[in-house]
Parts: sequence; structure tokens; C-alpha cells
Amino acid sequence: MVLLVLADTAYAQRPVNEIETTKHLADTSKQRDLIDIGKEILHIKPPQTVDSTGKKIYFSFLPFSTNVPGGGHALITSTTAGFYLGDRSDTYMSKMTFTPYTNFGKRFGLPIRSYIWLKENTWVIDGDIRLLKYPHETWGIGKEHHGDQQINLDYTYFRLYQHALKRIHGGLFMGIGYDLDYRMNIKSTSNTKLEDYTSYPYGTDLKDNTMSSGVSFNLIYDTRANSINTWSGNYANLQFRVNPTFLGSDQNWKSLFLEVRRYHRLTQDRNRQNMIAIRSFFWTVFNSKAPYLDLPNLGWDPYNSSGRGFPVSRFRGKSLYYLETEYRRDITQNGLFGFVAFMNFTTLNGPKNSMFEDWNVGTGAGARIKFNKNSGTNIGIDYGISKNHRGVRLTLGEVF
Repeated sequence: MVLLVLADTAYAQRPVNEIETTKHLADTSKQRDLIDIGKEILHIKPPQTVDSTGKKIYFSFLPFSTNVPGGGHALITSTTAGFYLGDRSDTYMSKMTFTPYTNFGKRFGLPIRSYIWLKENTWVIDGDIRLLKYPHETWGIGKEHHGDQQINLDYTYFRLYQHALKRIHGGLFMGIGYDLDYRMNIKSTSNTKLEDYTSYPYGTDLKDNTMSSGVSFNLIYDTRANSINTWSGNYANLQFRVNPTFLGSDQNWKSLFLEVRRYHRLTQDRNRQNMIAIRSFFWTVFNSKAPYLDLPNLGWDPYNSSGRGFPVSRFRGKSLYYLETEYRRDITQNGLFGFVAFMNFTTLNGPKNSMFEDWNVGTGAGARIKFNKNSGTNIGIDYGISKNHRGVRLTLGEVF
């Protein structure tokens, strides 16, 4: 119900062809970021990076060490690039993120995400490529196991998602894509076999590889001028994916993902951040034979951004609904420091629980430090808590 209300809110917005209708622009000359501070400390003026057409490219880079799923620490470097492929008056800012990580042992990741707006927003190209050595924890289907009864899995994962969508009218885009999930050398590092632990027959047997290869139909409604740090606008994403065996999938299965986001400003001052952001998504594989590791699970949505306060993949099932709200505000007049407060709710189906009858709540707060005022990139430090878990999440850019 909440998702339908939000969807109605998003699609009721006036369709736009001109960016100015929805674009929120701050006067960056009145703002301050870490780059400004670095210039002052080092007494240098770094050269501006410019592409061949004279359009600015804004880079942000952050190395840090943090806890990772499955236990232990890893060194992570997060690089975000914001750039324009057309005139800023009629083209949104594109973004690419590259977040490699390693613990210099048995764990590494090479994920590249892209969200590219072509000139005059005629097309949007959405890409996701990952190669991961990914040990992590799992808790079975629904809530059949308590928080301290997880088992550990280890596997190598390759993902290739590529979607191309053409603008139909205003902020509405339609297109198709190809989606590949290939997991290799799946092993339980616990004494319990995954098939026995989950009682789920697909993708848990003695076969140590799973492949899901499919095509997707995609609809996007997007009036955000900047997806790195949204100051106004709305976003909706619908993806229906079919994975047939003739494309290489182990089983015939299908999925539906529907997400809606609303960004509501509480101030008319274009240089101040004071906003409530709301998002919700519904994710289901219906009653199809999806492999266990491809089932909807918390923290494994398209941008891996859900579930602050919970371990990654804490909840998994054939259908999952997620709702999150976040309050964002500046602390300083120049926008250098800010804060957020958030709360999220998750419900799913499983052998010991029913959807919409049992809710799992996470909450927390975080600090924001302006890294690059031109692209709007913030360093985010969030502390989230839930029942039996708490943790810190570092991000370069907003969570959603």
C-alpha cells in the first residue's frame, strides 16, 4: 500500500522536458568543501580536469578500512566521477563509481557502477559490472534462524548488468537490458551444508556453480538533476527480468523489482540542505525456481544500499518489501558539515513468518562532510542499529 501511494505521488508530478523545472542548483561560491580546505593548506591551485568538449569532470576519492560481510576488515578505495555529456541546461549529471577493495588475502572486489545521461537526456545507460571474491554470512529463508545462527559462505561472483533506456516523454524512460549473475566455487565454510541449512532446493545442492542469464524490461521515471546527491525530484524504477535456460540459466525463473523515491525539500533556500527523503521497494521472484543466492535479500538491491543497521543479507525470501525514510540537514551555513537521521522497515515471507505481519526495524544517524561541492559529493559516516546488531557504514555520496 505504501509503495502504491508513493508511486502515485511520483507519477503525478508534471512531466518535464526542460531541466530547469526540476533542477535544484546551489550557488557553490557560497559553499565550502574539503577541496577548498586542501587548497588553502597546501597553498596550491589544482588544475581543473576537463574533457575534450570542455565539460567539467568532478572526481572524488576516499580510501578507508572497514568491517566487511563475513567478518574481518578490508581496505576500500571509493572513487566517484560526476560529469556532463551535454549542456547543463538540458542534460543531467552522469556518474560512475569504482570501489575496489581487498584484505590482501582471500577477499577482493572490483565493482564498477555507471548511470550515464546522453546529450539532452535522450537516453540513460545504466551499467553494473562486478568481480568479487565474496565470503559472507547467510541466515536462510525468512526468519527461520536467529541472528546468532548464521553460517558462512564463500564464492567468486561475476555480475554483468547493462540497460539502455530511451526517453518516451518528460522524465519517463523505457528500454531493455541483459543481466548475468554467475557464482563459482560456492562453499559453506561451516560444518552445515547449505542445502540442509536452508531446506531450499535451488542453488544449494552439491553443484558449486550457479548461473542466471536473462533479459529485462525496464521503466525509469527520473527527474533528479544529480543522482550523486539529490536535492529535489523523484525517481521510480521498474524491472521485469526473465532468465530462461536457453540463455544459460540453471533454471527458468523470473523476477520483478519496483522502487519509488521521493525527495521533499523543507526550505526554499537553494543553498541549504533541509530535506526528507523517502524510498520503498518491492522485490519478488514470484514462485519461480530462483537460485538461493539470487533470492531477494536485504542489502543486495541494485545499489546495495538498503538495510543500514543490519548485516548484509540478514533477511532473504521469495518476496521482500522495504521502506526507508531519512532526514538530511546542514549543520554549517557553508554546507561543509551536515547530518542525517534514518529509519528503515523490512518485511518478507518465509517458513516462520508472513509478509506485512512481521517487521524488522533499523535506525540510526550519520554525519556528512562535503568532499566536492561541484558534484555534491559527501563523505557519509552512518551508525545504524537493529535488534542484535549495530555497525558503521562509510559512503562516498548519499545512500539513496
